[in-house]
Amino acid sequence: MKLSLDIARCVRSSSKFATCTKCVDVAPESIRIINHLPTFANNTGVEASACVGACPTEAFGLTDFSSVAFFFTFLDSKVRLISPKLNVPCLSVLSVEHLIALALASDQPITLDLSGYETQSHLWRVIVGRIEEANFILSSIGYKQLQTNTDLSNQIPNETLTQQETSFDSATSDRRTFLQNTVSLKGAIKQKMAFDEAVEAEELKVFALDESVIKKIRTKHLPDKRKLLFTTLKRTTKLDTYDVLAQTDVGFVSQKYVTDNCTNCQICYRICPTGALSSDMKFSLIHFDAMLCVKCHLCHDVCEPDAIHLQDGFELREFFESTQRTLAKFDIRRCHECGNSFTYKGGEIICPRCLTEEQEAMELHNNAKRMESKS
Repeated sequence: MKLSLDIARCVRSSSKFATCTKCVDVAPESIRIINHLPTFANNTGVEASACVGACPTEAFGLTDFSSVAFFFTFLDSKVRLISPKLNVPCLSVLSVEHLIALALASDQPITLDLSGYETQSHLWRVIVGRIEEANFILSSIGYKQLQTNTDLSNQIPNETLTQQETSFDSATSDRRTFLQNTVSLKGAIKQKMAFDEAVEAEELKVFALDESVIKKIRTKHLPDKRKLLFTTLKRTTKLDTYDVLAQTDVGFVSQKYVTDNCTNCQICYRICPTGALSSDMKFSLIHFDAMLCVKCHLCHDVCEPDAIHLQDGFELREFFESTQRTLAKFDIRRCHECGNSFTYKGGEIICPRCLTEEQEAMELHNNAKRMESKS
């Protein structure tokens, strides 16, 4: 399996102000930001699979592995075990959304095999962190939680392992190599050396924003993992009451508000990769749909007046009764000078451009008068 990147889906390709580093944060030995875009060695494989599960827009992927195909194949099987020895290249390829959706859709408790990971490794912390977040949300909606197992041989029959392994022989060597190379300090150092050598040899995947990429960037795209979560939530029994979680406890979705600093520049909803932020035909308001938000932070990064903010809490009701909220409304008028529509803030009904031109013309007129008086 090889790591791939659809650069048009990466939020860093949408703006030079984008600050997302989630891929680097989870796979620092394999991913670097060079010229504002993610970069990795040509031969990078499953050792960087953590960035696949971390990427909010699913820009990263692994060849020969589909999380959607895995989701439905897993649910069709009788075994409720997720393990690098059986059915995934690494547990880190699954996001919090994947884990919640799997738990909601499964008729039996799911066990995650942690037996191949060193408990002091960075990868262990990444995986356990996602499991803990998923379980926290599952417990908050009164649903069965994911189980973990650090000694698989004690609880899973050998015949089950043997039967399942035969279906994944082609990937076994890659997965074992991955675990050997990344779960120890020695492996981490080895990966860093390999990356540095690739930099020196210029054996890196180089991404550029050509015309075809720019066209794709403008297309709104909802990640498959969010679609899977939608599908399972629709089949889940609604609660009588819903908790409000701290926004810091939910890493993949958010609720927002807009302050009076907003100038209605339109950048936030034009640049939003999923369409979570939107407007009407007159650009007279800003709508927000929390369940379309992937918490990529791009709208915050490009907001010059810093008018967009996260709510302190996330309402779990959004998972079951998602609503489109209006964050801001604007008074749109037609300019008395040019006839174009603009956001009216009071005073003379003239758009900022015409007002600027009028001020500049007045300054030129006054300068001309001063020159005449001197002569």
